[in-house]
Amino acid sequence: MTTTRPASGEQWSLRHGDDVVTVVEVGGGLRSWTRVGAHVLAGYAAGEMCLAGRGQVLFPWPNRVRDGAYVHAGTRRQLALTEPRLGNATHGLVRWLPWRVVDRCESSVTVACELHPQPGWEWPLDLSVTYALTGDGLVVTPVVTNPGATAAPFGLGFHPYVSIGDTPVADLHLTIPGTSFVTVGERLLPTGVEPVAGTAVDFRDGRAIGDAVLDTAYGDLTVVDGRWGVLVDGLADLPRVTVWGEPAYRWVQVFTGKAAAEGQHGIAVEPTTCPPDALNSGVDLLTLEPGGRWTARWGISLG
Repeated sequence: MTTTRPASGEQWSLRHGDDVVTVVEVGGGLRSWTRVGAHVLAGYAAGEMCLAGRGQVLFPWPNRVRDGAYVHAGTRRQLALTEPRLGNATHGLVRWLPWRVVDRCESSVTVACELHPQPGWEWPLDLSVTYALTGDGLVVTPVVTNPGATAAPFGLGFHPYVSIGDTPVADLHLTIPGTSFVTVGERLLPTGVEPVAGTAVDFRDGRAIGDAVLDTAYGDLTVVDGRWGVLVDGLADLPRVTVWGEPAYRWVQVFTGKAAAEGQHGIAVEPTTCPPDALNSGVDLLTLEPGGRWTARWGISLG
């Protein structure tokens, strides 16, 4: 008897109370999260390939690199253009790599991958991510280490989509604690950073999305009790959902563009350590010395 292999590889399920989360081998990301049958995340089926970055880990950079090219330490490097229509390299190098389990119990799993030097990227970096279901929801703890001989630049992000079910996008209520945002051009590359005050992307006080269309990186995030939080409310099947991050995630990208598409009923709320094109701008780009270790948590809570 032949066994069909899921498109996203091996599936690892976590359980805590009424919550069930599935983490996958391909990309080490979140494929699904349900609570008593209701979808917390807008994910994808085991037999499907991940689309639109759903639940993926974005490393060693999130978002876009202009022309796939950047200069570091005086040397120009060229990455593959993974967004050929706009001429950009997007969302890093680990999204389609196989990850392995290094620790697992009923309510948590730690998965890991090793990023090796390759064209356009010369630094070895190791990344592990622990997904843990708790009474407060899902807590995600990545750890980056540098086994190489030289300091390595990097950025890190995550791409969960909060499921909105049948709620119309315009009726969804958002609270986003960013006081500045990245302006972009036709190629969705940065043109500057401006205050949100007085703009259509100001959601600091919480309001319905209405006719706003967001594909927006927010910065200068307001931190309360050691973390910032983006609140998603007005959902038919779920209580309020909060995507939160510790201060090391200095940016959060909010993307509503897929929400109205058939089978794509969710909005992305993406914790990131740096803004788009940070390999070129250097804004909030991290550096890890040989033997160094970096970690910071983010998560999703309900209620």
